[in-house]
Amino acid sequence: MERQVHAMYFSATGTTEKVVTAIADHIARTWNGTAALRFDFTLPAARQAVKAFGDGDLVIFGVPVYAGRVPNVLLNYLRTVEGGGALAVPVVCYGNRNFDDSLVELRDLLEADGFRTVAAGAFIGEHSFSTTLAAGRPDQADLERAARFADGILEKLSKPLGEYIPIPVEGQIPYRPYYVPKDRNGNPVNILKDKPKVHDTCNDCGLCAKVCPMGSISPENVREYTGICIKCGACVKKCPVHARYYDSYNYLYHKEELELGFARRAEPALFF
Repeated sequence: MERQVHAMYFSATGTTEKVVTAIADHIARTWNGTAALRFDFTLPAARQAVKAFGDGDLVIFGVPVYAGRVPNVLLNYLRTVEGGGALAVPVVCYGNRNFDDSLVELRDLLEADGFRTVAAGAFIGEHSFSTTLAAGRPDQADLERAARFADGILEKLSKPLGEYIPIPVEGQIPYRPYYVPKDRNGNPVNILKDKPKVHDTCNDCGLCAKVCPMGSISPENVREYTGICIKCGACVKKCPVHARYYDSYNYLYHKEELELGFARRAEPALFF
């Protein structure tokens, strides 16, 4: 059965997009000779309408990992997606620490939406807080691994699936609480309300407002926040003059703790 291949993702700084599209395009070109159809739901406008699929579709579905889980700001939207019996491959992208229960959570969300999950993967991307933690990832080795993952999916789908069960993945049920940063004494700290500051070098180009996934930066005054900050890194990393920055002690300590504690090269985890 020929299937239409879709790449669907939330990707504030582009890391999840690179992984998901690499997998989806490899499969689509093998099956259909064309790239996969793409649906990027990173920006608020894309999350306004219901997205629906059917049993002739294969969806490579990707989200980043926030504090070891699927970003909670996406849960309401993800529950509106209609699987319609489509096959799905849940993919998460994490910043070199751990994917914890994010992959099993995404799998469960897709199953509840009416998808049938047939494979799953956890890949690594440069951490949203940092330019040194998993710097430049996904890199060429990661994308080659994504292509091999796609080949594994193709091989699995070339054979009868048999009695269907959701793809088994690493993770715990019930899901563990969100990962909580700690101070130098091991006490939990809350950085949820921390937001980037703006240097005087800002030239008011407005790009930060355009790329904010929550629509929380005022286009009229980019120094003003009109909603929550999820610390996705989009406004900081995409600013052409590097004008946005954090100065919160707890945020900067947590960033340093991650950079020092998780400097080893984590590798993708794949499930068939």
